Amino acid sequence: MVTVKAVKDGSPAQKKGVLPGDIIISINGNNITDILDYRFYITERKVRLLIHRGPELISISITKDEYDDIGLDFESFLMDKKQSCSNKCIFCFIDQLPKGMRESLYFKDDDSRLSFLMGNYITLTNMKDEDIDRIIKMRMSPINISVHTTNPDLRCKMLNNRFAGEKLRYLKILANAGIFINCQIVLCKGVNDKDELIKTILDLEALGTYVQSVAVVPAGLTKYREGLYNLSQFSPSESREVIDTVNRLGEKFKEKRGERFCYCSDEFFLLAQRALPDADYYEDYPQLDNGVGLITSMRDEFYEEIKYIEEDFDKDKRLSFSIATGEAAYSFICEITSELCRLCPGLSGRVYKIRNDFFGESVTVAGLVCGCDLIGQLSDKELNEVLFIPSVMLRSEGDLFLDGVSLNDVREKLKLPIVPLEPSGRGFIEGIMNYEKKN
Repeated sequence: MVTVKAVKDGSPAQKKGVLPGDIIISINGNNITDILDYRFYITERKVRLLIHRGPELISISITKDEYDDIGLDFESFLMDKKQSCSNKCIFCFIDQLPKGMRESLYFKDDDSRLSFLMGNYITLTNMKDEDIDRIIKMRMSPINISVHTTNPDLRCKMLNNRFAGEKLRYLKILANAGIFINCQIVLCKGVNDKDELIKTILDLEALGTYVQSVAVVPAGLTKYREGLYNLSQFSPSESREVIDTVNRLGEKFKEKRGERFCYCSDEFFLLAQRALPDADYYEDYPQLDNGVGLITSMRDEFYEEIKYIEEDFDKDKRLSFSIATGEAAYSFICEITSELCRLCPGLSGRVYKIRNDFFGESVTVAGLVCGCDLIGQLSDKELNEVLFIPSVMLRSEGDLFLDGVSLNDVREKLKLPIVPLEPSGRGFIEGIMNYEKKN
């Protein structure tokens, strides 16, 4: 049962008299417990709602086009509480957060619904057979799964969960049922690398073509690891070894199945001090949201979009600006900033590399740069008329950095406008070229 929060004006549900506060018990005779039930069962052309309104039970029939929504909003996105993580992974980033941050940052989700709806990675450890049956019945595909290792004992150790090994059997069940799967391996030095990494990738590929891809990403390590499992960052030579191992397997899979199948994240290439591969390497970018090919994709999009700079924008625009980014993307952002300024001589831009003092210098991605580090490292710098930052530094609402410092706080401290840029080639160009100074 779920409670209706609002009914959209002019929607099929409003026309049939559904009201805020109504409790939906079932749709076409099927019990409704969350967003997946709701979305799955309203796809039919004819929908019958059983509603609890006060003491009354009301049946409402709606006829609509197949797959159309009926116009209801609910208290929460999932219509239910998020499923929390039952693991204590040796590399868990949340366990490495300092105390005193906003409460929502400490919640560990491990929710199969968010995997399907939002692309989150799940471990399968809090799932039961009936949950897997539901995924198959509803054709929830693709599902993103954090595997880390196919060695059952090692997986139990890495996740600190005695059920973690046996849950690996769900991979085969899902693949055999035709559910597409993308896998992630968070690589921990001296734990699941080397021979264990090779075994894991080979085991996953052997499950067949419904396992679409594997991303290998380094464990993110902050300076707040006191009392946690002893892990250290991969050195440049060790990172090159990881890349070479994954690439050797990828070349074999390309011959066998026509696709590379396994990829290292951008971060591994940056750690290895190696140039990032070109677009052909990433094929259809199956793990883009996992940081695999993100810089290459953005670079290619930038150079494609920049061809139309005269058609789309005022090439004579005059603006002096600065950009702040993390250490990982610094060279790339310098490159495209220079190219944009070359093509538009009225632009003058400089890029600042922000060291992550808040989480520790080993954390280099822009998405984990905090407001306090922007203030601390840019207060004495020449920032020109406006400061652009990647939008991924902010939470989805666009107002707060991870450390709880607000965007307005940084604006006030640095005494200039600060504008988030979307992390895409087009977004980079548009954000700068469409910026208008306010009087």
